Amino acid sequence: MRSPESIPDLPVRDDLRGQVAYGAPQLDVPVRLNVNENPYPPSPLIRHEMAAAVVTAAGTLNRYPDREALALRQDLAAYLGHGLTADRIWAANGSNEIMAHLLTAFGGPGRRVLAFTPTYSMYPEYARNTCTEYVTVPRHPDFTLDARLVLDAIRETEPTVVLIATPNNPTGTVVPLEVIDEICSGTEAIVVIDEAYQEFSAKPSALELLDRHPRLVVSRTMSKAFALAGGRLGYLAAAPAIVDACRIVRLPYHLSAQTQAVARVALAHADELLAQVRQLAAEARGFEAWARGRGYAVIDSEANFTLVGRFADRHQVWQDLLDRGILIRETGPAGFLRVSAGTPSEMATLRAALDDLNPTIEGNTP
Repeated sequence: MRSPESIPDLPVRDDLRGQVAYGAPQLDVPVRLNVNENPYPPSPLIRHEMAAAVVTAAGTLNRYPDREALALRQDLAAYLGHGLTADRIWAANGSNEIMAHLLTAFGGPGRRVLAFTPTYSMYPEYARNTCTEYVTVPRHPDFTLDARLVLDAIRETEPTVVLIATPNNPTGTVVPLEVIDEICSGTEAIVVIDEAYQEFSAKPSALELLDRHPRLVVSRTMSKAFALAGGRLGYLAAAPAIVDACRIVRLPYHLSAQTQAVARVALAHADELLAQVRQLAAEARGFEAWARGRGYAVIDSEANFTLVGRFADRHQVWQDLLDRGILIRETGPAGFLRVSAGTPSEMATLRAALDDLNPTIEGNTP
């Protein structure tokens, strides 16, 4: 009998050797503020309607789902507005699959995708999985971007795809609309504006620029604002040709009937769910003000999370909080920790724990 094999024993791709699976810690602790989830589940009424929609969908599970998800795309277009129609919307299993479709269609061997660091930690994995070269350029010291920095980087690296997150994860900083407009006017690359946290921001959306720039893509998710992280629904708005390119590379029947049904119920209750967004944004801004008052460095954020630091030993602070049943995220620039906005009770627990720990901040001695 052959002994069990490990990954190095298998004929795995060379670029996967030595790699480990991505994943933020998933721990069952009382206060979970680490992956920017919405802490409020859908209301009992919405859950009841979702359950009824799933029961209805179950009656057709012997058949494949609508592979074009046309009704869902119509609902998404109506939600986004800006004169969008279903042929300019694409939907997939979370924004992860949206990005995978885009890089499968427009990336690949011999092509580059450009991003600006620090930024979302999944971007290099999308690139790796699609055999696309991942190149990065640092943001300004305050984590902002301007058109000159981006266009200079595009001329130097010659990417086919440019990824710009706004609000940016993990910093929460935004890219002004006029900067995005200038970037799109200055390149032939596909420019993907990742607006996963746009509903938390008061700044205008890049959706306003779609009619002016046929190679602009605006990516969104229902995981955050719609409290649907478990439902796995991401989507994009773009020119019909870009949507058609995604349709070519998607696997058939990629969106289950249940996913489509649940997402449509959530969209039907957008007003109720988005009311929670305003509350979470207020919690995040309140925590930022509190942290500044305690002497912490805080990055101005327009998302439902905050980078706070600079800790002399951020891992120890992360561990000390975890020992108290509070899970936040060790990510981003050195010395910083990322805190997702939670319920008022959760945020009060975090503030009390930090006061109790009184961690060493660079430049300060407690």
